[in-house]
Amino acid sequence: MLQDKSQMDKGNADIEQLEKITHELRMSIIDMIYTAGSGHCGGSLSICEILSVLYHAELNVDADNPNHPDRDRVVLSKGHAAPALYAILQ
Repeated sequence: MLQDKSQMDKGNADIEQLEKITHELRMSIIDMIYTAGSGHCGGSLSICEILSVLYHAELNVDADNPNHPDRDRVVLSKGHAAPALYAILQ
């Protein structure tokens, strides 16, 4: 399971925390693709740093209030990176 987002102060993300989150994200992606028996790991692994910073340091998102009118939204048009998006949303 990825680190809880509430443990990190948005805007003051610690590089070591982001590196740990990114490592956990990568492990989750590899496990997900291996378990499914198919998938493109390159596309997912190449976006890990971006998703880690967005979801743990920049975006205004709250899993407990997904319909908040002021939440930020992300559109991921890189389809082969879907496992990375699923993993970061765990």
